[in-house]
Amino acid sequence: MRCILACLLMVLLPGCATYPDISQSRSPCRLEPGGWCDFVREAAVDAYPYAIAATQAYSGDDNLYTNIGSRLKRIERLPISHDYEKKGFGYQLFEQFQNPTDKAPKARILAFRGTDFDGLTDIFYGTLRNDQIEIAVRTFEAEAARFTDDVPWIVVGHSMGGALATEVSIKHPQVRAYMFNTSPFYGGEDMTNDMQRTVFNERGELLRRFARFDASPAADLFTLNCSPQNGRLSKHKLRPLADCLIWIAAYDDDEAGRLVAANQIAKPMVECGPDDKQHPGTQHRQLVPCVHNARTSSR
Repeated sequence: MRCILACLLMVLLPGCATYPDISQSRSPCRLEPGGWCDFVREAAVDAYPYAIAATQAYSGDDNLYTNIGSRLKRIERLPISHDYEKKGFGYQLFEQFQNPTDKAPKARILAFRGTDFDGLTDIFYGTLRNDQIEIAVRTFEAEAARFTDDVPWIVVGHSMGGALATEVSIKHPQVRAYMFNTSPFYGGEDMTNDMQRTVFNERGELLRRFARFDASPAADLFTLNCSPQNGRLSKHKLRPLADCLIWIAAYDDDEAGRLVAANQIAKPMVECGPDDKQHPGTQHRQLVPCVHNARTSSR
C-alpha cells in the first residue's frame, strides 16, 4: 500500500522528462478538414456522445456540460446505497436518440464516474480492492433488469470509470463500451468481447505510465494529441479530451457543431490556426495544409 501511494505521488509530481510531439502534423491528412484524418473524424463522430455522458457522470463537477445536445437525455437511475457511495461509486443513466424527434432510443448509456482525486477512497476500493468492480457489475445488471425492451446498452467511463466499463463489457459480451483516459487496473480477461470496446487516450496523460506495467484492454485504441502543452495531470482530465472529440466531430456532424457553439468549446491547441479560431463547420474544405502545432516548451 505504502509503495503504491509513493508511486502515485511520483507520477503526480512535475517531471523533467520530455515526450516526442507526435501528432498528425506530418501526416498525409494535412489537406483534410482541420488536418484530422478521415478515420479519426469518423471515430470522433461515433464517440463524442459517450464522452459527454462520461463527463456528466461527475455530478457536481465544475467541468460538466451546460448543453448535452438534443440526442442525449438523462433519465432517472436507481438510488445509490450509502455503502456504495462511501466506496466512491457513482454513475448516471442516459438515453441516446438517432434523431431528436424519435420516441424510442437507439441505446441506453450507463456512465460510470471515475476517480476524482479528492482522497484515497477510489484508489483503495477501485484499484487496491475489487469493491467498485463488483458494485459496477451488480448495478449494471440491476439497471438492465428494469427495462423489458431490446434497446442495446452501452457502458462508458473515464479513468477508473473506464475500468468499470471494461469489466461490465467483459462479463456481458452483448454490451458495447467506450472508455476515455482509461485506468489499466481491471481484472477480467481482456480478449473477451474485445471487438466491442473503444478507447480514447490523450497522449502522455498520467495513467499511461501505469499502463506500461499492465495489459491494456483489448479494444480499438485511439491516442490523440489534443493538448501537447499540458502536463500529465491536466492531460488526464476528461473535459479537454471530450471537447477535442466534439470539435473534431463537428467537421462531419452538424449536432457536434451546435455543441461547439453552445458550450463555447475552443479549438484544441494542437490544431492549426489561432487560439480564437472559430469552427468552420461541416462544409469546410482544407485548401491550405493544416500543420498541427507542437508543444512550445518541454515538461
